Amino acid sequence: MKQLQDHRALVTGGGRGIGRVIALRLAEAGADVALLARSRDEIELVASELGARGVRSLALTADLADGAAVAAAVASIEDAWGGVDILVNNAAILGPVGPSHEVDPEAWFEAIRINLGGSFLCSRAVLPGMIARRDGRIINLSGGGAVSPRPWFSAYGASKAAVVRFTETLAAEVADHGIQVNAISPGSVNTKMTEDAVAAGTRAGDEAEEARRQLSEGGTPPECAAELVLYLASPRSMGLTGKTLAVGWDDWEAIDVEAVMQSEIYTVRRVKA
Repeated sequence: MKQLQDHRALVTGGGRGIGRVIALRLAEAGADVALLARSRDEIELVASELGARGVRSLALTADLADGAAVAAAVASIEDAWGGVDILVNNAAILGPVGPSHEVDPEAWFEAIRINLGGSFLCSRAVLPGMIARRDGRIINLSGGGAVSPRPWFSAYGASKAAVVRFTETLAAEVADHGIQVNAISPGSVNTKMTEDAVAAGTRAGDEAEEARRQLSEGGTPPECAAELVLYLASPRSMGLTGKTLAVGWDDWEAIDVEAVMQSEIYTVRRVKA
């Protein structure tokens, strides 16, 4: 039997980039996969790819910053399949690029609403069902700026740092219900955000040149992030919660879950002198 046979997954932002690769990998492991994004054309194409792998798929559209729209989308999955066992909060935008005192405030807050607010709203929508079943996995995508400064990208960095703290907090809240909540940092994957960083030019500081180099030389394969998501969604990670794992940095395949859960490793904490 495949690792995720009879599981139902929801991947936000699953129409392209990392989200698409994650959705396909979950399907290969046997999960039925629903896709939630703003662009219908993209997710319908991916849904057809999922169907070719022999699983059920749904293509749903919603503004992830709209709580009513998110709740309606999750309700449609529950009506069709009976629930969501795995939520992957992948959808995000880069937000405005440049010095914090010069960027557009509304664009700044829009990045927070989508990147952090979307993760909150989707988690909020699936949690009643997970709590009732006393089982579930929520996997949030963190990223650049979560654990170190991200100058010129303050909205993105602040939102991703908040996603990590939200992950740790939510994990503590739902631990007694058998639900695991973790985050991953996918590494320097070539995505539309990388292209946007290049397009920002001088507003992105030195990062524009680094992004240009990454596009030409190749970044972290998105398949690496998908494998980590599969690990966190599968029984192999049983008992692991409230952690942030980084692709390319952490040897997550060799994790001793019991030992890790007794330490503060893979968390954001103040370093003691």
